[in-house]
Parts: sequence; C-alpha cells; structure tokens
Amino acid sequence: MSDPVAVIGAGPFGLSTAAHLRARGIPVRVFGAPMVSWRSHMPAGMLLKSTPAASSIDAPQPGHTLLDYCLQTGGVRYESDWDIIPVETFAAYGLWFQERLVPELEQVRVVSVDRPGGRGGRFELKLDSGEECAARAVVVATGLTGLAHLPPELAAMAPDGPSPTGPVSHSSQHRDLRRFAGREVVVVGAGQSALESAVLLAEAGATVRVVARRHGAVAFGAPPDRQPRLRPESPFGRAWSLYAFSYHAEAFRHLPAPARQFLVRRVLGPLGAWWLRERFAGKVRVTAGVKITRAEVEDGRPVLRLGGGGRVGEVSGDHVLAATGYRMDLSALGFLGPELRTRVAVSAGGPRLDAGYGSSVPGLYFTGLPAAASFGPIMRFVCGTEYASPRLARAVAAAHG
Repeated sequence: MSDPVAVIGAGPFGLSTAAHLRARGIPVRVFGAPMVSWRSHMPAGMLLKSTPAASSIDAPQPGHTLLDYCLQTGGVRYESDWDIIPVETFAAYGLWFQERLVPELEQVRVVSVDRPGGRGGRFELKLDSGEECAARAVVVATGLTGLAHLPPELAAMAPDGPSPTGPVSHSSQHRDLRRFAGREVVVVGAGQSALESAVLLAEAGATVRVVARRHGAVAFGAPPDRQPRLRPESPFGRAWSLYAFSYHAEAFRHLPAPARQFLVRRVLGPLGAWWLRERFAGKVRVTAGVKITRAEVEDGRPVLRLGGGGRVGEVSGDHVLAATGYRMDLSALGFLGPELRTRVAVSAGGPRLDAGYGSSVPGLYFTGLPAAASFGPIMRFVCGTEYASPRLARAVAAAHG
C-alpha cells in the first residue's frame, strides 16, 4: 500500500480536510484529539459569536451541517441569525462530524515531521506512541495550538510563560472561570474573547476591569435586524469587504504582503457580539484608549502602568487575563523539523501558500489560521473550511493521488 497523506490536527479544518481527502479515495491518517481547543481551551458557558450559517464544518457530501446534527440528535435547532450557539454544542457537533466522516482518527500527538531524503522524498513522522511512519504529503491543521499571543509588556511579568496560577494568564488557558470568584481581575483586550471572558468572570462573582487600546467605549456588533440591507450578505454580516474576504479569498493572495498582514489583524477585529452588550453594560468597568507601558508585580499583585492621550495611570488586580489573540509563528510548530521549517517560505507573517494551500516545501500544506496570511481572515473561522478544504484536497489529489 502506498504511503498515506498525514493530517495533523483534528479541529474543524483538520476534520474537514480529512473528510474531503477520504471522499477522493486518498489514504489518510489523521492525528490529534478531536475538537480539543473547543472542549478544553474555552471557558464553560461561552457562546459562539458566529451565526449558525457560519458555523458548519464543510463536508464533501450533504447531511453534516450544524442543523443536520441538531435534527439527528433531537437537540435545539440552531438555524436563525438570532440563535446563539453554546461552545459545548459546537464541540459536540464536531465530535459527531468526526465519528461519521473521520472514524479512523488516531488520538496521538505527532512529535516530529522530517524529510530525510530531501526535496523529493517522503515525510517521516514520529508519534508520541513511539510509532514511526511515512507520509506522501503532510497537512498542518493544528489550529490555535501554540499560537497564543502575549504582548511583550505582559510577558515581562511571566518569564516562565502565562499561567492560570501566576500573575498573568492567556484566555486560552481557562476552562472554568469560577475560580476567580471574589477576586479582582484585569482583562486586557477588546475583542469577543476579552469581552465575553469579562462577562463570565463578572457573572462568576469577580470584580472585573477591561483595559483596551481602542479609543472610547468598547464596541459591539449590530443585531440581525439592524444590518445594512443594501450591502451583500456574508457569514460575518453585510459589507462589501466581508463579502470579498468570504467568497474571493484567492484574490487576497495577490495583495502586497504588508496589506495582507494589516488586513488579517484588523478585519473582523475587536468587536463584541451584539447579544453580549446587555450582559456587559454596568457589570464591567472599562479603561479604554490606553497602552500598557509597563507591567510588574508589586506585593504579589500585578500592576499595569498605562499611558495614552496625554494621560498616565495604573490599574492593578489579583490577576491579569490576557485576551490578546493569536499570532502565526512557524517556530511554535515545534513538531516540524528545523531543516524542514527553515525551507518554508514566509510572507505577511505566515507560510506563503499557492492556490492549493501548498507551501514552498513540496507536499507540505497548511490550512486554518496558518493560511490566513495567504487567504485572508476567513481562515480564522469555521466557515473558512468551505473555501479551504475542497481546494486543498483537489491539490493533494492532483499532486499525490
């Protein structure tokens, strides 16, 4: 039997890619814990910002959407733009998708990927089970794993890295925020993760302050009945730019690298969901329009020195929770061998990919967040599987089928 294609990662992009490869009759081995980020790295009680229409994992055959899952399991039907999806429901949907379309998933971790034979040879993988195996091609679909971003100012408080038990943590490190009941928590950030974490902390009994660079008050999106009607629909709302990013991601590749890097960080940037506004107002204090100039621990409490708009000041608490997002960094993908990693050409902060999601290393593909630098911000969201997976599978079949 010929060597299979290896898919590393079992979140929405990994599962969707594997399903499309299997549908083409390509031997596949898929490695990773299914939906691990959704099941383990998001606080209990969190809700998805995306609408049901933007929350289905793309499959090569009908019958596997979020609504199909709801209908087959007899649960609540999520189909309207007014319906808000619990993260637990979405994680369960992902497991249901995996059981039906990627049943051979191997819940082991890939320790290393190398290509000893050089440019045209096969890839060699080592697993934490001790097994060594070969692959004709490798698809990296590891999602957010290892890409949590901590600004340098906050990193200075955590020389050993962010930790839930230390002075500063990252929002991806918490499953249960009730541990902060009765404590003062400073949340850094202005996006959905920051604002929803702040609400969950306040509802758990913590005293919460949000610190954000955004000038003025933090912002929330418009509800479905207040979307502009004269603009085209997209999975993220009505806007020409969002429509272009959603349905013409191929054109994004041809923009200059600085423009792509700017757009990936700014489009669909810091904005709370429309349904969060009421829960946030009056429950969470906000210090906006400021920059953290220094962070340190004094008498066991983290203290943030602030500046901006001619003002200076400071805030402190028992803990700082950094909801500061994720940044693509090839060095964080430690399973890629050093020689292999240095051969991956980088552009706009991520691997430079061709139209089929292939990197400068023949046979090495990237999808999900690592592909955002080439295909735009839609690669940060589940609905991006509809664009990415069929194209990647087609490219792999053409080159390695």
